[in-house]
Amino acid sequence: MAGGTGSRLWPLSRTLYPKQFLTLTSSSSMLQETIVRLDGLTHEHPLIICNEEHRFIVAEQLRQLELQHSGIILEPVGRNTAPAIALAALHAVRNQDDPILLVLAADHVIQDNSAFLTAIEKALDLAVGGKLVTFGIVPNKPETGYGYIKQGKPVSEDAFEVSEFVEKPDLDTAKRYLNEGTYYWNSGMFIFRASRYIEELKLYRPDILDACINALEDASLDLDFTRLNTTSFTQCPDESIDYAVMEQTSDAVVVPLDAGWSDVGSWAALWEVDTKDNNNNVIHGDVVAIDTQRSYLYSQHRLISAVG
Repeated sequence: MAGGTGSRLWPLSRTLYPKQFLTLTSSSSMLQETIVRLDGLTHEHPLIICNEEHRFIVAEQLRQLELQHSGIILEPVGRNTAPAIALAALHAVRNQDDPILLVLAADHVIQDNSAFLTAIEKALDLAVGGKLVTFGIVPNKPETGYGYIKQGKPVSEDAFEVSEFVEKPDLDTAKRYLNEGTYYWNSGMFIFRASRYIEELKLYRPDILDACINALEDASLDLDFTRLNTTSFTQCPDESIDYAVMEQTSDAVVVPLDAGWSDVGSWAALWEVDTKDNNNNVIHGDVVAIDTQRSYLYSQHRLISAVG
């Protein structure tokens, strides 16, 4: 999923060039890192869902990787994650029998790739068996910027039923969650059979499913791009997968993940995941820093000087 505007990292991330297409922590964009991160897995070519305005950025970044893909579906308007994943699932069952979908956002950082791939392997068997699996991030601090997932009964050595999804807490509640050790940050990453997601969406939100079916049936192909029918997709409700399916289904499972994950949703989060100098500064580009500590300094074209 490569939609979104990354508005919290403005002015670096902008509507026409949001953070998933930026080179923030390496020489590759976040979209490119998300794809390359899967090199240790056997998988089909990736399918990209993005905003229509970003189609050429996506195509060029895939070309730079010399990567084959399964298609680029263009959303004429943003409608959140439930419809985006529905489009992917419908596209997948139309082109394959019933594949397992690994659903990833294109703007996350994962520092321990080995742990990430191990968690996917653990979740895969559950997905094959019909579960809808989400990855819960093991918290390392009382974070108030994320929603949480409370674990329920164990379903395997490495997975639990989802007891509940909870909204972003206040600080005292986040501290309690951390101390209890049964809550995880909601990562927004999933793995499940395409057909299982479609079945659950048909059960709980048939309006979303119908709108996506209509948008795809009336779609047009333009080179590598699938252009959805604008009228049909605009009528689709704006809803997250959590509200539409994961909070409703009895087959939701959480696999804990401790892999240095971040959604890089703020300047502080970006500073945390990037490489720092001896003064705990993150410096990119032409920068002079004098008596400066714990700062994020990013220059694309001109010299930046920081004192104090």
